[in-house]
Amino acid sequence: MLDILHRIVSEVNSAPDLGGALAVIVRQVKQAIGADVCSVYLTDFNKREHVLQATDGLNPEAVGKVRLPYHRGLIGLVCERAESVNLANAQEHACYLRVVETGEERFLGFLGVPIIQNRKTLGVLVVREKEARVFDDNEVAFLFTLAAQLAGAIVHAQASGELATLFDKGMRPTRFFQGRPSASGVALGVGIVVYPPADLNAVPDRAVTDVAAEEGAFRRAVAAVLEELERLRVRVALNLSEEDRALFDAWRLMLSGDSLVNSTIRRIHEGNWAPGALRETIREHTRIFEAMEDPYFRERVTDIRDLGLRILRHLQHGQKAKPPEYPSRAILVGEEISAVQLAEVPRERLAGVVSVSGSSSSHIAILARALGVPAVMGVTDLPVNRMNGRDLIVDGYRGRLHVSPTPAVRAEYRRMEHHEQVLSRELEALKGLPSETPDGFALPLFVNTGLLSELDLPLNREAAGIGLYRTEIPFMVRNRFPSETEQMANYRQVLDTFAPRPVTIRTLDVGGDKPLPYFPVEEINAFLGWRGIRLTLDHPEIFLTQIRALLRAAIGFNNLRILLPMISQVSEVDDTQLLIQRAHDELREEGHAVQMPPVGVMIEVPAAVYQIDALARRVAFLSIGTNDLTQYLLAVDRNNAHVAGLFDDLHPAVLRAIMQVVQGAKSLNREVGICGELAGSPLGALVLLGMGVDSLSMSAGSLLKIKRVIRSFNRSRARDLLQASLRCETAEAVRRLLGGAMEDMGLGNLVGYTQ
Repeated sequence: MLDILHRIVSEVNSAPDLGGALAVIVRQVKQAIGADVCSVYLTDFNKREHVLQATDGLNPEAVGKVRLPYHRGLIGLVCERAESVNLANAQEHACYLRVVETGEERFLGFLGVPIIQNRKTLGVLVVREKEARVFDDNEVAFLFTLAAQLAGAIVHAQASGELATLFDKGMRPTRFFQGRPSASGVALGVGIVVYPPADLNAVPDRAVTDVAAEEGAFRRAVAAVLEELERLRVRVALNLSEEDRALFDAWRLMLSGDSLVNSTIRRIHEGNWAPGALRETIREHTRIFEAMEDPYFRERVTDIRDLGLRILRHLQHGQKAKPPEYPSRAILVGEEISAVQLAEVPRERLAGVVSVSGSSSSHIAILARALGVPAVMGVTDLPVNRMNGRDLIVDGYRGRLHVSPTPAVRAEYRRMEHHEQVLSRELEALKGLPSETPDGFALPLFVNTGLLSELDLPLNREAAGIGLYRTEIPFMVRNRFPSETEQMANYRQVLDTFAPRPVTIRTLDVGGDKPLPYFPVEEINAFLGWRGIRLTLDHPEIFLTQIRALLRAAIGFNNLRILLPMISQVSEVDDTQLLIQRAHDELREEGHAVQMPPVGVMIEVPAAVYQIDALARRVAFLSIGTNDLTQYLLAVDRNNAHVAGLFDDLHPAVLRAIMQVVQGAKSLNREVGICGELAGSPLGALVLLGMGVDSLSMSAGSLLKIKRVIRSFNRSRARDLLQASLRCETAEAVRRLLGGAMEDMGLGNLVGYTQ
């Protein structure tokens, strides 16, 4: 039976459309269990009917015509209960509904199992027998398994509009796929599907005959990719703003770093040819980055794979692939889009971006936001191969992709585009103005960053400083720990660029879910593992080297603030402060004119929320990381497609936790800021303004939008909205409340609301 199941599942997955999948199911299931009939009824939620959509054994003329009222008959009973109904004689059951058109009155045995997806019963899979018979447990389990497989095909058909067309042949449905909003805005255009230029996984191992020749070929391929990226960077710089060049330095750093290049060369010298050595190096780097919890670093996997494919292409062909022809309004669609593929599209032709994988923290999303291009990531149900040349609408506010939109939907989004153009002009006018409410309350806006190349972004001039600087990348691109001198040079450039504005630098946050290539850590549950301050306290030599580099880098600037990550114990703060004091005293004894900087802790673990008084007494400031705090409070992995929809940083529990931290900090006169995604959200900024936080830190692309919110609401109005939000019982209720307030102020376009 297992072999039969695998064969049927394979055929269903290969079916060109839902109709084909249904035909496979009814034919194969009837044959597999020796039933006389197999049928599929699908639920038409608009008309509240169960429609016969496929059958093998009943009257084929009844398909599409027989419609059973909601919750009527045995089909309705299965849907209502959301569980199987197994009867020896269906006609004796009180819910039996005789339907002459199908010819089913000849059959007695009945087994119906629900087709369920995301708690909704989408239909019923039914088998019938002429003789009175109760189907056995193996047959019931077999049908349940196939029903679960069929549910995915039905969801695809719902999103693409195919299902609505099956229910009503003359209907032109509104069709959209749901993903995660990653760059705000709307775009109308034509789909262009992109795909990897080569298959690195298909490369075999091959014994090397000439090590020097293989190494030379590999180095030439790397040099060619570096040259290719430089040409692309120059072209981007000529056509786009300066900030769009930020990511190219990261790619060059990966190709120039010790780890990727030296690891491949080592494998060549161990006897594998260049393509095989490259394959293993890319796999190693991919495994490391995929295991990371922090989405900022996990999303680097796409860039690593893309660079590996480009090197392979030069090894195989030694030439650049010819880019496709792009329409005037191109919407890039792919299973996994790299930032380089995005940059290859002429800016004047790029309208939007849609990816099956990825999140709002991926390089592709970061670049899309910098470009001002709407983007939707994580559209897991998207049939990418059917999107090329299709009319599409990208809704970056709601995370939707509309396919072949109706005239009414198109007209609505045209209207939204016009409002966006007006909003863009309004935001440009805010440059240079203070981030201050109409009643005079100043709320400083800071930026989050992690790359040296991001420091000179023009929008950074709008920032009050750096609210979160991630220090992990210089550690990750080497095959050893960076020295104190190397770290100091990096940090000094950061502090110098922003001086005299304050710069908050987070100490090394690796380990557990973010292992270094040269310091791997394998754990069963990396989310709760050996990471952040836990690792560096266990290895004080790593922590002391970084602290010494930070203190020396700040000499002459005195704008450094040190932030400690993943604090869950008061003792962790005490121990780290002793180490910081030790590094300070040692440097003073060595003759360095260092000063003790303010030290703060990240509040991202629920335990820290409930010890906020004890923590606040020990440090100068607090920074709430709403991304991890939300994930831990709600027990939701936001990168797991099955539960990502449950992740919501406007959840009442999250708001109350943040409020508790703010109140605890204020009672001790401690500064408290927000450095998670909530700070860069217009709705989030509004409720945080009401809480009285001291600062917000976000990506540079969000600064002007958040400034617009701050300059539009009196603090008293924000407090009223906060109190109303805290009385809400669901995140959706909070969102409606705050969204309505934004719309009342004429700021609906900031969050996708229309007037």
